[in-house]
Amino acid sequence: MTQALAIDHICIAVRDLAAARKVYEERLGLGPVHEYVAESEKIRVARYYVGEVALELMESTSPDGDVARFIEKKGEGVFLISYRVPDVQAALGEYHQRGEKTIDQRPRELMGNRYAFIHPPKDMAGVLTEIIEGDFRPEKKD
Repeated sequence: MTQALAIDHICIAVRDLAAARKVYEERLGLGPVHEYVAESEKIRVARYYVGEVALELMESTSPDGDVARFIEKKGEGVFLISYRVPDVQAALGEYHQRGEKTIDQRPRELMGNRYAFIHPPKDMAGVLTEIIEGDFRPEKKD
C-alpha cells in the first residue's frame, strides 16, 4: 500500500484572493508569498510555507471552475489536503484495485509535477484528497 510521506499543502478556497492574502499575512505573519495562475485548474493561487507544509489560498478564475463551484456549494473554507507519495501512478493503481473512486484515472501535470485527485469519501470527512509526487514548489520552476 502506498504510504503518504508528508502533507505537501493545504488549500483554502477564497472568493477574493487579495482580501484573503491581507488577512492571512497580517494575522499570521505569513510570507514570503509565491503567486501563480494555473489555467488548467482555473485558479489563481497565493502559496506560503509554514515549515515544510505549504498553505495555498485559491481563487477561481472562472465561474465554472472547481473552486468556484465549491464556494457556491459550501462557502469559503478548506478545499483540499495534498499528500506527498512516492509514485502517483502506482498509488492510483492501488486505489482502483481496491475499488475506490478517483477523480483522475491517470496523473495530471502542472509545473513539472504529477498529481491526482481522489473522490472525497464520507469516511474521511468528505475532504478532497490530492496525491502528489515529489516536492511541489512552483517557485523553483520559474
